[in-house]
Amino acid sequence: MTQENSKEPLKVGLMVGREWSWPPAFIEKVNNMNAGVVVEYVKIGGSKMDEPCEYKVIIDRISHEIPYYRSYLKNAVVQGTIVINNPFWWTADDKYIESTIAHRLGVAHPRTAVLPNHSYIEGIVTESLRNLEYPLPWEDLLNYTGTPAFLKPAIGGGWKNVYKVHNLEELWAAYNETGELTMVLQQGINFEQYVRCFCLGRKDVLIMRYDPGERKYHNDPNYLSPALAKRIEQDCLKLCEALSYDMNTLEFAIEDGIPYAIDFLNPAPDFDINSLGQDHFNWVQEKMAALVIGYATGKTKPQKVDYRWDSLMKGNS
Repeated sequence: MTQENSKEPLKVGLMVGREWSWPPAFIEKVNNMNAGVVVEYVKIGGSKMDEPCEYKVIIDRISHEIPYYRSYLKNAVVQGTIVINNPFWWTADDKYIESTIAHRLGVAHPRTAVLPNHSYIEGIVTESLRNLEYPLPWEDLLNYTGTPAFLKPAIGGGWKNVYKVHNLEELWAAYNETGELTMVLQQGINFEQYVRCFCLGRKDVLIMRYDPGERKYHNDPNYLSPALAKRIEQDCLKLCEALSYDMNTLEFAIEDGIPYAIDFLNPAPDFDINSLGQDHFNWVQEKMAALVIGYATGKTKPQKVDYRWDSLMKGNS
């Protein structure tokens, strides 16, 4: 046995929720590649301050729902672990700031406005809201987005709490149901085509025809013209580079040949074989395996993070 073969394998941790198809398939794939890297489920239960992390890389697909996991992952980053996706970045994002980022980067995006919350937690009183204009300029906001428009959470996904509105009465009725959620009002795009794209490692892009009504993928490689596909691919790379997302899905609604970036903050995208289909599932397996092996072995270096938006946006204002 050579000295290289006798070394302990480099460890990659996997943090997942209730998904069932991708995690075991991914673990089996990487562990059978004999690349000096093993993947296992992370197991934690109370974490000490400044605690070292045993993993070279952690893939995070659940901390958006479990705050304790997110705290653990931030410490892991401080210890030198590469976390996909970086928890310091994605927790600062929302659908309002994403609209500004897209605009600054030259990516087409529907007109978007963020709204004050309808309701607040206990303890918020009238004096707490003295900076708010009242009543809200509803007509101005709806004139800005046009109709139909969509009212949806600034943070969230899965088409939850999304309302399509055509007039002020529908907007008010929907807004009255939003409670403590921070909502954005967004221009509706009358699309002729719609795609969802994987972008992994900020270099590999898979464009998939997608039906948002049925929430169904279609295997249709000739769905877009070559020029349109190239533009969408470049937009995906541009956005994920700015966001430092190594694992993301981005959705584009195409109207009059223009691809509008509708949603591109998905730090735990759908990897389920039943929704993706075998071909798309296999692509995700291959690219994610190459990504984590490259990061774990040091053959690939992630983008240096400085946590400063202004350095990313220079030249795009």
